[in-house]
Amino acid sequence: MQIIPVLLPKMIEAIADTIEQNAEEVTALDQAIGDGDHVINLQRGIEAVRAKSTELSRLDWAAAWQKIGMTLLATMGGASGSLFGTLFISMSKASDEQPLDLKTFAAVFAEGVEAVKKRGKAQAGEKTMLDVLIPVAESLQQAAADSAALPDLLENVSRVAIAGMESTRDMVATKGRASFLEERSKGHIDAGAKTSQLMICAIADVVKEVAQQ
Repeated sequence: MQIIPVLLPKMIEAIADTIEQNAEEVTALDQAIGDGDHVINLQRGIEAVRAKSTELSRLDWAAAWQKIGMTLLATMGGASGSLFGTLFISMSKASDEQPLDLKTFAAVFAEGVEAVKKRGKAQAGEKTMLDVLIPVAESLQQAAADSAALPDLLENVSRVAIAGMESTRDMVATKGRASFLEERSKGHIDAGAKTSQLMICAIADVVKEVAQQ
């Protein structure tokens, strides 16, 4: 189950670029209802993963996810570092060296999201990154069940991620610093949901680009 050498580095670069391009907007979102350091912490983790791109491109998916998760845990700090690290490490464990097709990836990603839910003690509807991750996981599992064509799957994943991010605007936060604002947290998009959406859409774009080559 070897990674296509160009694919993972392209994903990492695309993620780094989209977070950089949207850093000001996301920081403003985070300052409105959070600590204001989400982007800084995330970029620290991304740069640490980016430095390992060549090494990661030589690994199979399970080993790469494990290394990415451990790197994020060691470098990001804060709640996001713990949650993103948990996502990738749990995906690595769930993959169990199975061939990586859509059905397997959908199941593995769902396991990772379940681990994030447990780690963060959160569910959908609480104004967190899970409001993006949970519907994306569900859409992948549905696509696998329907044997969806790759272009349709990628378009739907991006659409679902954006809808999940936008849904946080009208939610009342119940987790993290934003929860202290109670009703005043309404009207603001969650920064973690926004960066999750940006990264998922960037990955979908890379997969689409590589598939067309």
